[in-house]
Amino acid sequence: MAIAEQFAGLQMDQLIGGPLRAAADANAHLAGSTAEFINKVGFDANGRVNMVSFGYQGRSVNEDGTSNLEEMKVDVPLLAIVPIPNLQVDEVNILFDMEVKESVKSESSTDMSASGTAALNLGLFKVSVSGSVSAHSTNTRSTDNSAKYHVDVRAANHGTPEGLARVLDMMAANVSPMLIGSTVKDANGRDLPEASRIRAERLKALRQEIGEIENRLQTARRGLDSNVQLLKKIASSQQNLYQGNMMKKMNALDKEDDDTAAQCSRVMDEINQSWNAFQNQAADFIKLLADSGEEPADVSDMFSLKAPDAENTRTAGYGEQENYYKALLGAQKGALASQRTVSRIEEDLFNKKSEYSDTAAGAPSAQADSQ
Repeated sequence: MAIAEQFAGLQMDQLIGGPLRAAADANAHLAGSTAEFINKVGFDANGRVNMVSFGYQGRSVNEDGTSNLEEMKVDVPLLAIVPIPNLQVDEVNILFDMEVKESVKSESSTDMSASGTAALNLGLFKVSVSGSVSAHSTNTRSTDNSAKYHVDVRAANHGTPEGLARVLDMMAANVSPMLIGSTVKDANGRDLPEASRIRAERLKALRQEIGEIENRLQTARRGLDSNVQLLKKIASSQQNLYQGNMMKKMNALDKEDDDTAAQCSRVMDEINQSWNAFQNQAADFIKLLADSGEEPADVSDMFSLKAPDAENTRTAGYGEQENYYKALLGAQKGALASQRTVSRIEEDLFNKKSEYSDTAAGAPSAQADSQ
Protein backbone atom coordinates (compact mmCIF):
# COMPACT_ATOMS: atom_id res chain seq x y z
CA MET A 1 0.00 0.00 0.00
CA ALA A 2 1.32 3.46 -0.87
CA ILE A 3 2.17 5.80 2.02
CA ALA A 4 -0.54 8.31 1.08
CA GLU A 5 -3.13 5.56 1.32
CA GLN A 6 -2.22 5.02 4.97
CA PHE A 7 -4.02 8.34 5.90
CA ALA A 8 -7.09 7.82 3.79
CA GLY A 9 -9.19 6.26 6.54
CA LEU A 10 -8.48 8.82 9.27
CA GLN A 11 -11.56 10.88 10.40
CA MET A 12 -9.81 14.15 11.24
CA ASP A 13 -13.06 15.95 12.18
CA GLN A 14 -13.57 13.45 14.98
CA LEU A 15 -9.95 13.38 16.02
CA ILE A 16 -9.84 17.20 16.39
CA GLY A 17 -13.47 18.14 16.96
CA GLY A 18 -14.23 15.42 19.49
CA PRO A 19 -12.00 16.79 22.29
CA LEU A 20 -13.14 20.36 21.57
CA ARG A 21 -16.81 19.40 21.86
CA ALA A 22 -16.02 17.52 25.04
CA ALA A 23 -14.29 20.64 26.44
CA ALA A 24 -17.30 22.82 25.54
CA ASP A 25 -19.66 20.35 27.23
CA ALA A 26 -17.38 20.31 30.27
CA ASN A 27 -17.50 24.12 30.49
CA ALA A 28 -21.29 24.03 30.33
CA HIS A 29 -21.43 21.51 33.19
CA LEU A 30 -18.91 23.54 35.21
CA ALA A 31 -20.95 26.73 34.72
CA GLY A 32 -24.02 24.86 35.89
CA SER A 33 -22.12 23.73 38.99
CA THR A 34 -21.18 27.33 39.75
CA ALA A 35 -24.77 28.51 39.36
CA GLU A 36 -26.03 25.66 41.54
CA PHE A 37 -23.50 26.53 44.27
CA ILE A 38 -24.48 30.21 44.23
CA ASN A 39 -28.20 29.41 44.43
CA LYS A 40 -27.78 26.77 47.11
CA VAL A 41 -25.28 28.56 49.34
CA GLY A 42 -26.05 32.21 48.66
CA PHE A 43 -29.85 32.35 48.77
CA ASP A 44 -32.65 30.91 50.85
CA ALA A 45 -35.89 29.39 49.61
CA ASN A 46 -37.47 32.86 49.24
CA GLY A 47 -34.64 34.20 47.10
CA ARG A 48 -33.16 36.36 49.85
CA VAL A 49 -29.42 36.52 50.43
CA ASN A 50 -28.12 34.27 53.18
CA MET A 51 -26.38 36.39 55.78
CA VAL A 52 -23.85 35.47 58.46
CA SER A 53 -23.92 37.41 61.74
CA PHE A 54 -20.77 38.26 63.64
CA GLY A 55 -20.92 39.65 67.16
CA TYR A 56 -18.15 41.49 68.98
CA GLN A 57 -17.58 43.97 71.77
CA GLY A 58 -16.30 47.50 71.40
CA ARG A 59 -15.36 50.22 73.83
CA SER A 60 -15.60 53.98 73.42
CA VAL A 61 -14.67 56.82 75.77
CA ASN A 62 -17.17 59.55 76.64
CA GLU A 63 -16.49 63.23 77.22
CA ASP A 64 -17.29 62.89 80.93
CA GLY A 65 -14.53 60.32 81.47
CA THR A 66 -16.77 57.25 81.43
CA SER A 67 -16.65 54.54 78.82
CA ASN A 68 -19.20 52.49 76.92
CA LEU A 69 -19.04 48.71 76.65
CA GLU A 70 -20.87 48.16 73.39
CA GLU A 71 -22.25 44.93 72.00
CA MET A 72 -21.96 45.12 68.22
CA LYS A 73 -23.25 42.91 65.43
CA VAL A 74 -22.54 42.94 61.72
CA ASP A 75 -24.33 40.90 59.05
CA VAL A 76 -22.28 39.83 56.03
CA PRO A 77 -23.50 38.00 52.88
CA LEU A 78 -22.36 34.38 53.01
CA LEU A 79 -21.19 34.53 49.40
CA ALA A 80 -18.75 37.28 50.36
CA ILE A 81 -16.77 35.07 52.74
CA VAL A 82 -16.70 31.70 50.96
CA PRO A 83 -14.74 30.83 47.81
CA ILE A 84 -16.89 30.52 44.71
CA PRO A 85 -16.10 27.38 42.65
CA ASN A 86 -15.81 28.71 39.12
CA LEU A 87 -13.71 26.12 37.29
CA GLN A 88 -13.36 26.64 33.53
CA VAL A 89 -11.45 24.85 30.80
CA ASP A 90 -8.96 27.42 29.58
CA GLU A 91 -6.88 25.49 27.10
CA VAL A 92 -7.19 22.33 24.98
CA ASN A 93 -4.12 21.07 23.15
CA ILE A 94 -4.56 18.22 20.65
CA LEU A 95 -1.42 16.45 19.47
CA PHE A 96 -1.74 13.72 16.82
CA ASP A 97 1.31 12.08 15.37
CA MET A 98 1.28 9.22 12.90
CA GLU A 99 4.43 7.54 11.76
CA VAL A 100 4.49 5.19 8.79
CA LYS A 101 7.54 3.06 8.16
CA GLU A 102 7.79 0.90 5.12
CA SER A 103 10.92 -1.08 4.35
CA VAL A 104 11.45 -3.70 1.67
CA LYS A 105 14.44 -6.02 1.82
CA SER A 106 15.16 -8.22 -1.13
CA GLU A 107 17.99 -10.71 -1.23
CA SER A 108 18.61 -13.13 -4.08
CA SER A 109 21.42 -15.50 -5.02
CA THR A 110 21.60 -17.90 -7.88
CA ASP A 111 23.80 -20.97 -8.16
CA MET A 112 23.90 -22.66 -11.47
CA SER A 113 23.25 -26.26 -10.84
CA ALA A 114 25.31 -28.46 -13.07
CA SER A 115 27.35 -31.59 -12.65
CA GLY A 116 30.20 -33.00 -14.59
CA THR A 117 33.09 -35.38 -14.38
CA ALA A 118 36.52 -34.94 -15.83
CA ALA A 119 39.45 -37.27 -15.90
CA LEU A 120 43.02 -36.24 -15.92
CA ASN A 121 46.01 -38.40 -16.57
CA LEU A 122 48.96 -37.35 -14.56
CA GLY A 123 51.55 -39.85 -15.37
CA LEU A 124 51.19 -42.71 -13.01
CA PHE A 125 47.97 -41.28 -11.52
CA LYS A 126 44.49 -40.84 -12.91
CA VAL A 127 42.36 -38.16 -11.23
CA SER A 128 38.61 -37.84 -11.55
CA VAL A 129 36.95 -34.39 -10.65
CA SER A 130 33.25 -33.87 -10.25
CA GLY A 131 31.30 -30.61 -9.31
CA SER A 132 27.85 -29.10 -9.07
CA VAL A 133 26.22 -25.52 -9.13
CA SER A 134 23.06 -24.65 -7.22
CA ALA A 135 20.85 -21.49 -7.37
CA HIS A 136 19.12 -20.01 -4.22
CA SER A 137 16.79 -16.93 -4.18
CA THR A 138 15.58 -15.00 -1.00
CA ASN A 139 12.98 -12.07 -0.99
CA THR A 140 12.27 -10.21 2.31
CA ARG A 141 9.60 -7.34 2.81
CA SER A 142 8.80 -5.62 6.15
CA THR A 143 6.26 -2.78 7.01
CA ASP A 144 5.94 -0.81 10.32
CA ASN A 145 2.99 1.57 11.22
CA SER A 146 2.64 3.56 14.50
CA ALA A 147 0.35 6.42 15.77
CA LYS A 148 0.29 8.73 18.83
CA TYR A 149 -2.84 10.67 19.95
CA HIS A 150 -2.46 13.07 22.93
CA VAL A 151 -5.06 15.50 24.36
CA ASP A 152 -3.88 18.03 27.00
CA VAL A 153 -6.69 19.84 28.88
CA ARG A 154 -5.99 22.63 31.36
CA ALA A 155 -8.61 24.13 33.69
CA ALA A 156 -8.40 26.89 36.33
CA ASN A 157 -10.70 28.40 38.94
CA HIS A 158 -11.66 31.91 37.82
CA GLY A 159 -12.97 32.98 41.22
CA THR A 160 -16.07 35.07 41.76
CA PRO A 161 -17.85 35.98 38.49
CA GLU A 162 -17.68 39.67 37.62
CA GLY A 163 -21.44 40.25 37.83
CA LEU A 164 -21.69 38.59 41.24
CA ALA A 165 -18.66 40.54 42.45
CA ARG A 166 -20.40 43.82 41.61
CA VAL A 167 -23.56 42.75 43.40
CA LEU A 168 -21.51 41.81 46.47
CA ASP A 169 -19.75 45.18 46.33
CA MET A 170 -23.11 46.96 46.38
CA MET A 171 -24.24 44.92 49.37
CA ALA A 172 -20.90 45.43 51.14
CA ALA A 173 -21.32 49.20 50.76
CA ASN A 174 -24.44 48.97 52.91
CA VAL A 175 -22.94 46.67 55.54
CA SER A 176 -22.19 48.44 58.78
CA PRO A 177 -21.95 47.35 62.40
CA MET A 178 -25.16 47.60 64.39
CA LEU A 179 -25.28 48.50 68.06
CA ILE A 180 -27.10 45.82 70.06
CA GLY A 181 -26.55 47.13 73.56
CA SER A 182 -24.34 49.49 75.51
CA THR A 183 -23.39 49.65 79.18
CA VAL A 184 -21.75 52.65 80.82
CA LYS A 185 -18.58 51.86 82.75
CA ASP A 186 -15.88 53.95 84.38
CA ALA A 187 -12.67 54.82 82.56
CA ASN A 188 -11.18 51.45 83.58
CA GLY A 189 -14.19 49.43 82.49
CA ARG A 190 -15.57 48.87 85.99
CA ASP A 191 -19.17 49.34 87.16
CA LEU A 192 -20.14 52.84 88.32
CA PRO A 193 -21.83 53.78 91.62
CA GLU A 194 -25.59 54.10 91.27
CA ALA A 195 -25.76 57.93 91.24
CA SER A 196 -22.91 58.22 88.80
CA ARG A 197 -24.40 55.49 86.65
CA ILE A 198 -27.74 57.29 86.39
CA ARG A 199 -26.02 60.55 85.51
CA ALA A 200 -23.77 58.82 82.99
CA GLU A 201 -26.73 57.10 81.36
CA ARG A 202 -28.50 60.45 81.07
CA LEU A 203 -25.45 62.06 79.50
CA LYS A 204 -25.20 59.15 77.12
CA ALA A 205 -28.85 59.54 76.11
CA LEU A 206 -28.33 63.27 75.60
CA ARG A 207 -25.33 62.63 73.38
CA GLN A 208 -27.40 60.30 71.23
CA GLU A 209 -30.19 62.84 70.99
CA ILE A 210 -27.71 65.56 70.06
CA GLY A 211 -26.28 63.34 67.35
CA GLU A 212 -29.74 62.68 65.93
CA ILE A 213 -30.59 66.39 65.95
CA GLU A 214 -27.30 67.21 64.21
CA ASN A 215 -28.12 64.68 61.48
CA ARG A 216 -31.56 66.24 61.02
CA LEU A 217 -29.96 69.67 60.88
CA GLN A 218 -27.55 68.61 58.13
CA THR A 219 -30.44 67.25 56.07
CA ALA A 220 -32.48 70.43 56.61
CA ARG A 221 -29.56 72.62 55.61
CA ARG A 222 -29.05 70.66 52.41
CA GLY A 223 -32.72 71.21 51.60
CA LEU A 224 -32.38 74.93 52.31
CA ASP A 225 -29.30 75.19 50.08
CA SER A 226 -31.18 73.44 47.28
CA ASN A 227 -34.10 75.89 47.53
CA VAL A 228 -31.80 78.92 47.63
CA GLN A 229 -29.97 77.66 44.55
CA LEU A 230 -33.29 77.25 42.76
CA LEU A 231 -34.18 80.82 43.73
CA LYS A 232 -30.90 82.06 42.24
CA LYS A 233 -31.38 80.03 39.07
CA ILE A 234 -34.81 81.51 38.43
CA ALA A 235 -33.48 85.00 39.15
CA SER A 236 -30.66 84.45 36.66
CA SER A 237 -33.15 83.35 33.99
CA GLN A 238 -35.27 86.46 34.57
CA GLN A 239 -32.21 88.71 34.40
CA ASN A 240 -31.01 87.08 31.16
CA LEU A 241 -34.42 87.63 29.63
CA TYR A 242 -34.27 91.35 30.47
CA GLN A 243 -30.82 91.61 28.94
CA GLY A 244 -31.91 89.87 25.74
CA ASN A 245 -34.93 92.14 25.32
CA MET A 246 -32.83 95.22 26.00
CA MET A 247 -30.26 94.21 23.37
CA LYS A 248 -33.04 93.80 20.81
CA LYS A 249 -34.37 97.24 21.73
CA MET A 250 -30.96 98.87 21.38
CA ASN A 251 -30.18 97.10 18.10
CA ALA A 252 -33.44 98.39 16.63
CA LEU A 253 -32.58 102.04 17.42
CA ASP A 254 -31.30 104.36 14.76
CA LYS A 255 -27.59 105.01 14.87
CA GLU A 256 -28.28 108.71 15.54
CA ASP A 257 -30.52 107.99 18.56
CA ASP A 258 -27.69 108.07 21.09
CA ASP A 259 -29.80 109.50 23.91
CA THR A 260 -32.25 106.60 23.87
CA ALA A 261 -29.40 104.09 23.71
CA ALA A 262 -27.71 105.70 26.71
CA GLN A 263 -30.99 105.73 28.62
CA CYS A 264 -31.58 102.03 27.85
CA SER A 265 -28.06 101.26 29.02
CA ARG A 266 -28.62 103.06 32.33
CA VAL A 267 -31.90 101.18 32.85
CA MET A 268 -30.18 97.87 32.22
CA ASP A 269 -27.39 98.75 34.67
CA GLU A 270 -29.93 99.48 37.41
CA ILE A 271 -31.77 96.24 36.73
CA ASN A 272 -28.55 94.22 36.76
CA GLN A 273 -27.46 95.78 40.05
CA SER A 274 -30.73 94.82 41.77
CA TRP A 275 -30.69 91.24 40.51
CA ASN A 276 -26.97 90.72 41.13
CA ALA A 277 -27.38 91.99 44.70
CA PHE A 278 -30.31 89.63 45.21
CA GLN A 279 -28.39 86.59 43.94
CA ASN A 280 -25.35 87.41 46.05
CA GLN A 281 -27.43 87.78 49.23
CA ALA A 282 -30.35 85.44 48.55
CA ALA A 283 -29.64 83.25 51.62
CA ASP A 284 -29.42 86.32 53.88
CA PHE A 285 -32.67 87.74 52.48
CA ILE A 286 -34.47 84.45 53.12
CA LYS A 287 -33.09 84.32 56.68
CA LEU A 288 -34.26 87.87 57.42
CA LEU A 289 -37.66 87.23 55.89
CA ALA A 290 -38.10 83.99 57.87
CA ASP A 291 -37.02 85.62 61.14
CA SER A 292 -39.53 88.43 60.60
CA GLY A 293 -42.37 85.93 60.81
CA GLU A 294 -43.98 87.25 57.66
CA GLU A 295 -45.56 85.01 55.04
CA PRO A 296 -45.70 87.29 51.97
CA ALA A 297 -48.21 86.43 49.29
CA ASP A 298 -46.03 88.12 46.68
CA VAL A 299 -42.35 88.25 45.89
CA SER A 300 -40.97 90.18 48.87
CA ASP A 301 -40.23 93.89 48.51
CA MET A 302 -37.20 93.19 50.69
CA PHE A 303 -35.47 91.87 47.59
CA SER A 304 -35.73 95.32 45.89
CA LEU A 305 -35.92 93.76 42.46
CA LYS A 306 -36.34 96.01 39.43
CA ALA A 307 -37.81 95.46 35.99
CA PRO A 308 -37.93 97.60 32.82
CA ASP A 309 -41.11 99.35 31.81
CA ALA A 310 -42.92 98.59 28.58
CA GLU A 311 -40.62 100.89 26.59
CA ASN A 312 -37.43 99.59 28.25
CA THR A 313 -36.50 103.19 29.04
CA ARG A 314 -37.26 103.26 32.77
CA THR A 315 -37.18 100.92 35.73
CA ALA A 316 -40.23 99.71 37.59
CA GLY A 317 -40.99 97.37 40.46
CA TYR A 318 -40.94 93.64 39.84
CA GLY A 319 -44.55 92.50 39.46
CA GLU A 320 -46.64 89.48 38.63
CA GLN A 321 -46.80 90.44 34.96
CA GLU A 322 -43.16 89.35 34.56
CA ASN A 323 -42.34 86.00 32.92
CA TYR A 324 -40.69 84.24 35.87
CA TYR A 325 -42.71 85.86 38.64
CA LYS A 326 -44.75 82.77 39.62
CA ALA A 327 -41.69 80.54 39.55
CA LEU A 328 -39.77 82.99 41.73
CA LEU A 329 -42.69 83.23 44.16
CA GLY A 330 -42.85 79.43 44.46
CA ALA A 331 -39.11 79.19 45.09
CA GLN A 332 -39.40 81.93 47.72
CA LYS A 333 -42.07 79.96 49.61
CA GLY A 334 -39.98 76.78 49.47
CA ALA A 335 -36.87 78.56 50.72
CA LEU A 336 -38.81 80.21 53.58
CA ALA A 337 -40.23 76.85 54.70
CA SER A 338 -36.75 75.28 54.64
CA GLN A 339 -35.27 78.20 56.57
CA ARG A 340 -37.91 77.92 59.30
CA THR A 341 -37.23 74.19 59.59
CA VAL A 342 -33.52 74.86 59.96
CA SER A 343 -34.16 77.51 62.59
CA ARG A 344 -36.36 75.17 64.65
CA ILE A 345 -33.78 72.38 64.55
CA GLU A 346 -31.00 74.80 65.47
CA GLU A 347 -33.02 75.90 68.49
CA ASP A 348 -33.62 72.27 69.50
CA LEU A 349 -29.91 71.58 69.19
CA PHE A 350 -29.00 74.61 71.29
CA ASN A 351 -31.44 73.58 74.04
CA LYS A 352 -30.24 69.98 74.05
CA LYS A 353 -26.59 71.04 74.27
CA SER A 354 -27.45 73.38 77.14
CA GLU A 355 -29.15 70.49 78.96
CA TYR A 356 -26.10 68.34 78.40
CA SER A 357 -23.79 71.03 79.77
CA ASP A 358 -25.98 71.50 82.86
CA THR A 359 -26.10 67.76 83.51
CA ALA A 360 -22.35 67.37 83.05
CA ALA A 361 -21.63 70.38 85.33
CA GLY A 362 -23.76 68.93 88.12
CA ALA A 363 -21.90 65.60 88.13
CA PRO A 364 -19.72 64.98 91.20
CA SER A 365 -16.08 64.22 90.64
CA ALA A 366 -14.86 60.71 90.12
CA GLN A 367 -12.93 61.01 93.37
CA ALA A 368 -16.15 61.70 95.32
CA ASP A 369 -17.78 58.65 93.72
CA SER A 370 -14.97 56.40 94.86
CA GLN A 371 -15.27 57.46 98.48
